[in-house]
Amino acid sequence: MIRQPSRHCTVELQAVPARIGHVRAIVSARLRHWHLDALVDSAALGVTELLANVHRHARPSKRCTVELHLLLDQLTVSVHDEDPRLPHIRTAGSWETCGRGLALIAALSESWGMRPDGSGKVVWFTLPALAAAPEEVRTDHAHWEPLSLEDNVRTAADTRSRTRGARVG
Repeated sequence: MIRQPSRHCTVELQAVPARIGHVRAIVSARLRHWHLDALVDSAALGVTELLANVHRHARPSKRCTVELHLLLDQLTVSVHDEDPRLPHIRTAGSWETCGRGLALIAALSESWGMRPDGSGKVVWFTLPALAAAPEEVRTDHAHWEPLSLEDNVRTAADTRSRTRGARVG
């Protein structure tokens, strides 16, 4: 039997603007921890768009779960919410300031989709994770349990404080 190594991170939150910024920091910190720095911008942008959709459209609750799942050479980012209505891509007019979220997800990702899930839905996208060193992927079999938002924000803040002032070059 071939054992496929994976990494997993789950964050539960209310999709309100202040929390969305925290989750973006958590996603960025977790990807840097996994040595996937090249995916940080795309993953953070994608999760921001998905959470903004939950904030704008989900009913009856803004409660949702963000999940990162790295399996060998692919990162899957998904958001589960309690609203069973599936989203759709629409064409936004050039004068409109919103309405491009799913089109943006489609453009930045390798693949994306949505599915009903229990009483709600999951919207997901994938990014190629070729930046991970193969030996590191083989040795890190940690399973990330769901953490509170405060624990994850603390982790993201710790990562930011360690990288401030670091030289690039």
